[in-house]
This record gives sequence, C-alpha cells and structure tokens, in this order.
Amino acid sequence: MNTVQRPLRLVGAGAAALALALLPAACGSSDDDSSGTGSGSSEERVGVALITKDSTNPFFVTMQKGAQAEAGKNGVDLTIASGKQDGDETGQIQAIEQAIARGDKGILILSNGPSVENSIKKARDAGLYVIALDTPPSSPDVVDITFATDNREAGRLIGKWTAGQLGGKPATIALLDAFTDKVISVDVQRDQGFLEGMGIDTVDENKNADEAKTGKYSGGDYTIVCNEPGGGAEDGGRTAMETCLSKSDGINVVYTINEPTAVGAQAALKAAGITDALVVSVDGGCAGVQNVKDGIIGATSQQYPLKMATLGMEAIAKIARTGEKPKTTDGLDFFNTGVALVTDKPSDGVESIDTAKGKELCWG
Repeated sequence: MNTVQRPLRLVGAGAAALALALLPAACGSSDDDSSGTGSGSSEERVGVALITKDSTNPFFVTMQKGAQAEAGKNGVDLTIASGKQDGDETGQIQAIEQAIARGDKGILILSNGPSVENSIKKARDAGLYVIALDTPPSSPDVVDITFATDNREAGRLIGKWTAGQLGGKPATIALLDAFTDKVISVDVQRDQGFLEGMGIDTVDENKNADEAKTGKYSGGDYTIVCNEPGGGAEDGGRTAMETCLSKSDGINVVYTINEPTAVGAQAALKAAGITDALVVSVDGGCAGVQNVKDGIIGATSQQYPLKMATLGMEAIAKIARTGEKPKTTDGLDFFNTGVALVTDKPSDGVESIDTAKGKELCWG
C-alpha cells in the first residue's frame, strides 16, 4: 500500500489561487504589462513545445487552447503537437525531435508510452527543460518535474464513493482501463487507487490486474469480472464493456479510466438492459459533469488541465530567463494541481462537490 503522505488536495474555487501561491518558482510576474507579452515583453521570446496524447480529447484540447491564449502573456513562442491518437508514441517522438531542432527551451508533454522516455532524455541532454503534465513517467527523474493531478487520490475518491453507495451489497466489478498491452502511469494509478478506495488489496500497487479476483471490499464481498482496455475513447469503452458483459450479466460496478470510456460503457449497459450499475470515472470535463448530472456517470474525480499547462509554460519561461526552477508539493514527488469528487449523490465520509459547483470549475 502507498504510505506517502498526501497533504494537499485542492478542492473548490480557490484551488487555482492556492496552487499559484504554493508554486512561486513556476509563476512569472505580469507587472501590469499592457503589451500582451507579460514577463517576456523586453526579452527574447522563449520557445516551448506542448505535446499532448492526441488532439481530439477535450482534456487535451483544453490544454492546447488555454496554453495558446496564455503564451503571449509569458513571451512564449508555443508549438503544439500530439500523437495521432492516445498511445501513438511515434508521433510524440517526432515532435520531441522537432522541438530540439527548433532550439526550444522546454517541452510540456503527456507521454503516450515507454519509448517516448528515451526521446525525453535526448531532449534534456540537449538542454531542454522537460515537464510532464498529467501522466507521470515511469520514474520521477525521467523529466525535470511533473505537474499533475494526484491520480491515485482521484481513483481513491471514486472507490470510496462506490463502496459507500453499495451499502454492503456484493460488488461485481468491471475495470475498464486505457491499455492492457503496456504500462502507463496514469492508467495504473487510477485503477489501483480505485481498488484501494474500495478497500481491496492491490498486491502490487504499480501493476494492474494482479489483485485477487474475489474477496472482501470494505463493505462486503467483491468479484472482479474483467480488466479490459478501452483506449480512453467512447467506442473503446463500449466494446470493452460488451466483452465484460459476455463474462457476466451481473456487473453492478464499472470503473472507467476517463469519461468518454464511461459514456461508451453506459451505452453497452443500456443495450443489455442494465440500468442500476454504478459507473465511475475521472476527468471532470464539462461534458463529464453533465453526464453526472444526467445520471450516466455516478461520480467523477475532477482534474484541472488548464492549470497544468499554464503553470508549466510559465515555469519554462521563468527558467529560461532567471534559472529559477519550480518545486514539488511537500510530501510528493510532483506538483499537485488538485482534484475534487463531483457527484449529486454524496457518500458519507467522502468529501465531494455537486454538479453545480463542478460546472463552475469544469473545462472543455
């Protein structure tokens, strides 16, 4: 079990302000600059590459648009790139090589897989400062720093909520991950965090699908029917859920890696005539919050992608100009950009916000 202290969980409207206060090294000063170039108005502009997993997921689109809107304020020449789809490592490697060739000062990246890390090392050897966003690398020292949601805590929140909602009833669980053919940190952390929140022994907290398939959760008995890959997409979620339903029609708990996967899973459940399964997820985009309001998703853990991208961009600009580097959150090996559980059906003892508040804070 993970025993690292997690003192910071930013929840609510003050999250962004608190994050800025806790990370002075990552934040440039605008000094009331009216030229639109912020701290870079009288200095050479700083080249930064933002490399997302794909260019269609609302989470990544929010990062891209938000960073574009903020680039001028920090005197940043921003280049946006991505893989063709979630999991495309080759496209990201090419984008890293292009950033090196352009002479960029830094890279913000949401890695699509292990082979990308070799190219990250090449970029750092070339003098670029590399910040991982959202998806921590296999080891913290692969990048210079990570700005991310505490994904394990995000999983724990939806796991605790689920256990509370079951009220001691047997849990028949489908786990819809992103991939099963490679290890991605965010994939493992959310899955394992969910099981921990349910009170299920994860055996190896850094590996999916090695937990006992039957046993006890915090409220009663559980059975894990399947670990299926949905690829983080709606169609993949539906296909994965259909595979799980072919193994059992008694599924009443569905964990999903993200909200598009959850929507696909719910479509498969509806087609099978199952209307009472608890479907939980992570992301907190505006569409996802609406899905919670509409009852498609029971609860979701909301994260804040715009904050990740803008703070990361500001950090690289400041490093390039002053050499001052950002710091990790106390007790963690990354900077925590916050998480909040969004649901209209609270579980006792689990802190949450409702969909009205979630709408105020959502993105996409």
